[in-house]
Amino acid sequence: MYDFHFKDIDVEGQTTLEAIDKADNFNEWMYQTIKPYCKGKVLEIGSGIGNISRYFLRDNFDITFSDIRTSYCDVLLQKFPASKIVEIDLVDKDFDNKFASLAGTFDTVYALNVVEHIKDDNLAIQNAKKLLKDGGNIIILVPAYQALYNRFDIVLEHYRRYNEQSLNSLLSKHFTLIHSQYFNFIGIFGWFFSGSILKKKTVPAGQMTLFNKLVALFKLADNILFNKAGLSVISVGKK
Repeated sequence: MYDFHFKDIDVEGQTTLEAIDKADNFNEWMYQTIKPYCKGKVLEIGSGIGNISRYFLRDNFDITFSDIRTSYCDVLLQKFPASKIVEIDLVDKDFDNKFASLAGTFDTVYALNVVEHIKDDNLAIQNAKKLLKDGGNIIILVPAYQALYNRFDIVLEHYRRYNEQSLNSLLSKHFTLIHSQYFNFIGIFGWFFSGSILKKKTVPAGQMTLFNKLVALFKLADNILFNKAGLSVISVGKK
């Protein structure tokens, strides 16, 4: 969690990431959704255990991975031993000094399911901007709709969920908006059923396996709805 009381061992978070890690079709879908806005030298904020990271390596991006948790950085190092991996805290009190060597370095910074963990999300976006070159892109994906806030969000230490308007408003304080959309409409029903009805603490691995098999159908649903609703919301800004 991006705060000063985080615990380095994140049992529920890692369990969820491991369930999602096996969902290759889903991860490919998310990657392909953000890929058109990725260019040049890329920084991933909150790489976790590398669920999306591996696709950037596969497609030969010049990418640096990062996380605030040493335990996740260790996993990344084991998975991708030849890769660049750093620990970055977007709300570090001494951010400018600690990460001066990274200032203005990247053409793309992206954070998928990260900003909802940060209490001061405005400061996080402001500091992320410092890492970008002029003309660089920032890509943010976060959970959508506060009405869906449930046991999953509590256990995963989410401060909030967003909608397209609130996320765009956050980014537009610091960037020129170039794209926004919702993602994964049918996922809403699984999230609500497991987190609100069954009150599960982590995303069930079996549910994720089934979801992964049906990704083609879920992509079709998003296309039919023109990405106007979804479990997540994505915004892209330009510095």
